[in-house]
Amino acid sequence: MFLREFSRERKTPLAEWWWTVDRPLLAALIGLLAAGVMMSFAASPAVAVRIGLNEWHFTVRHIIFLVPTIGVLIAGSFLTSRPARRLALAVLIIMSVLMVLTLFIGTEIKGSQRWISLLGFSIQPSEFVKPAFAIIAAWLISEQMKSPEMPGHLMAFGILAGIVGVLLLQPDIGQTALVLLTWAGLLFISGISWWVILTLGGLSIAGITGAYFMFPHVTRRFDAFLNPETGDNYQVEKALQSLLEGGWFGLGPGEGVAKRALPDAHADFVFSAAAGEFGILFCLGLVALMAFVVARCMYLAQLQQNLFSRLAVSAIAIQFGMQACINLLVNLNLIPPKGMTLPFVSSGGTSMIAIAFGMGILLGLTRRKPEHTIQSGLPAFRVGAAQEVA
Repeated sequence: MFLREFSRERKTPLAEWWWTVDRPLLAALIGLLAAGVMMSFAASPAVAVRIGLNEWHFTVRHIIFLVPTIGVLIAGSFLTSRPARRLALAVLIIMSVLMVLTLFIGTEIKGSQRWISLLGFSIQPSEFVKPAFAIIAAWLISEQMKSPEMPGHLMAFGILAGIVGVLLLQPDIGQTALVLLTWAGLLFISGISWWVILTLGGLSIAGITGAYFMFPHVTRRFDAFLNPETGDNYQVEKALQSLLEGGWFGLGPGEGVAKRALPDAHADFVFSAAAGEFGILFCLGLVALMAFVVARCMYLAQLQQNLFSRLAVSAIAIQFGMQACINLLVNLNLIPPKGMTLPFVSSGGTSMIAIAFGMGILLGLTRRKPEHTIQSGLPAFRVGAAQEVA
């Protein structure tokens, strides 16, 4: 009875969704969520025991947050362009306000005030601001491309400046870099002048230099990265040890040694823990799955007839890919360490739900529009998203 709801002949919302959503992309995202659950079982017990919690504390927490994550992902995939923009705008406004409030009533963790308690839950508003900004910035830029008299670029830049300003006050250099990279990618795709891109690149270098001199924790991380003997590299050293100890096939679930002394084995350094437990081949498969998600998203973006959809899908894909790259580069000790989760794999309730919010809307914008053909009487599909023209 339940399977009949997915029948091609039935015109129920569920059946229409199933036959119009991009199933390869959906399957890849579900695969990443499954990998995250598996890694939670393998990597988080040692972390929980070390800090005096129940052995399965982080695993249970991860599974609990998996339910709203999947719910948000699926719900977002039902949205068309106009409702998606409205929802993104509401999320951007609400979470921006909460992000400002973190500066005054937020919880300080590791020298940064990024978290705030809301209805008994601790959330990191900046995680939701990222995908919401990508969508709204794409809309503003697309509107200016259609109507040059509208200052879409300027309005988007104003929003960007406000977000970056608050992130620097928290401070959160990692999220700042990710938002700026998303913005830069969006400008590049929209066809902006190379001179503007080079200017922004110069400003970014100036910003990184300024952060080095302004924020002591950034100074310490850069100094320790450039000269390991000058700083505390315990976590990075353990991460590299975990990467190497598993070899090609790993030591087996729960058998990793280095990950037991790795403070963030379940979160920022889950990739290193995965290498120790399941081996390099598993990690290469995980990277390939991430790459497939980004490549598939960019492919779908180019098929969109709606300019807003094309830019929004591209921006969300860039953000997803850059977040994964930053996390992987930190695990490989190729850039200074910073708090950045591996999308859908690292433990972290706010991060998982926020990424699901962005990817769910992406799935909605890339859905195909059914068209009934007279010849066969069966529905054909035109790629271009099941959304109305903006």
